[in-house]
Amino acid sequence: MNDDRVPEKGFYMHHKHDPQGEPHNYMYEVVGIGKHTEDGSLLVIYRSLYRNDWLVPADYNCRPLEMFIGNVVKGGVSIPRFTPITDPKLIAELKEVRDWMYGGHIPAK
Repeated sequence: MNDDRVPEKGFYMHHKHDPQGEPHNYMYEVVGIGKHTEDGSLLVIYRSLYRNDWLVPADYNCRPLEMFIGNVVKGGVSIPRFTPITDPKLIAELKEVRDWMYGGHIPAK
């Protein structure tokens, strides 16, 4: 993909993550990018790494690229809506969670 704004596949934390909350709340795996068939806009395709009954019966979340990479105002401060997770220990833990939740299925590149 030629758009350098496109997030890499991997693990991300949403700004609503609560470190005191349920394990892995608001943590996600970006599995790819979709393209809207009508207007050509890009969509980030991702899945939750925590129990999320809201999503049923869908398998994936999707969000317009601009919204995914955009900022939100929280407590009067502009912060990224999603932040890449870079901690190797947490990534290893999230891979185990992903494999348990999704049976190890990782979409092909």
